[in-house]
Amino acid sequence: MKAAVVRSFARPLALEDLPIPQPGSGQVLVRVETCGLCHTDIHAARGEWPVKPSPPFIPGHEGVGIVERLGAGEMHGLEPGMRVALPWLGYACGVCRYCNTGRETLCPHQLNMGYGINGSFAEYALGYARHVVRVPDGISAADASPLTCAGVTTYKAVKVSGATSSSVVAVFGAGGLGHLAIQYARITGASVIAVDVNPARLETALAVGAEHAVNPLAEDPVAAIQRLGGADAAISTAVSPAAFEQAFGSLARGGKLVCVGLPAENSMRLPIFETVLGGLEVAGSIVGTRHDLEEVFELHRRGLTHVEYAERRLDDVNASIDEVLDGSAPAPRLVFRMSAVEATTTHAHEDVVPA
Repeated sequence: MKAAVVRSFARPLALEDLPIPQPGSGQVLVRVETCGLCHTDIHAARGEWPVKPSPPFIPGHEGVGIVERLGAGEMHGLEPGMRVALPWLGYACGVCRYCNTGRETLCPHQLNMGYGINGSFAEYALGYARHVVRVPDGISAADASPLTCAGVTTYKAVKVSGATSSSVVAVFGAGGLGHLAIQYARITGASVIAVDVNPARLETALAVGAEHAVNPLAEDPVAAIQRLGGADAAISTAVSPAAFEQAFGSLARGGKLVCVGLPAENSMRLPIFETVLGGLEVAGSIVGTRHDLEEVFELHRRGLTHVEYAERRLDDVNASIDEVLDGSAPAPRLVFRMSAVEATTTHAHEDVVPA
């Protein structure tokens, strides 16, 4: 099988021909159809986080494909031919106090796709039957891929934010995660402010439901949002600590900052005085459970969300990473199609003009 492999944090990913893995107990073999490119994959490939993966490994945690083979043991209703998603939470123990209270994403024994176990930048991947999630009929593989991480991550973040129909929600970073966060916040009825330095991403944000767009290169986002009355919740999907600090500064009294993005620079400065007097909260939100992902798929099946993505070939993995890093990607999300078919399609909202 073809796979994109991280051999060294200092080198580009290598395209290699590897043996097809065989499913062990409790596992399924999935023929991967599509896999999204998440910024986390880039951090993983470059070893930028405090806890680093161990090369060699295959990145990718937005894999979607067809179950081809079953291992031994309980398969939780899975059968060959079913389409499933292979999410970031590749395995959780199922018996710790976090797993037993619906907080499996906090399991200290978890294994993550494309980080601790090989992911879906490959034509085949293994998944644990208890943690893969069935993709409903009517949702394409390419749509399902971004929903498998960007979707479920921001859906959970909106839940954590406590957004309601009377809320003002500021989303810092309107890219792959942010354009979906905007839609989930709008589903609650909240008014949404999008913040991004990329004009094309702001156009997308307005097209998918944001009422206001703020470019920090043109104006101070804290002042701009405070003029609108401040944000009841600010969700930061950005990869810069400065954006997190700005998101905090944009809060109205009693507001909550929800931290989602994971910058390589692992710190931010927050004022104690204003936090105490303003009754402000700071919360971390890490992806979502498999049940959250089922809800994300159901919302999409019902036509309540729209995914903006452009397709790429796995052969172009390193050029695609460059597109994400320099902001030249034509859509908020890039999706690899594991096929010999030329993958250059852009799927955008009809009112959006790609960059």
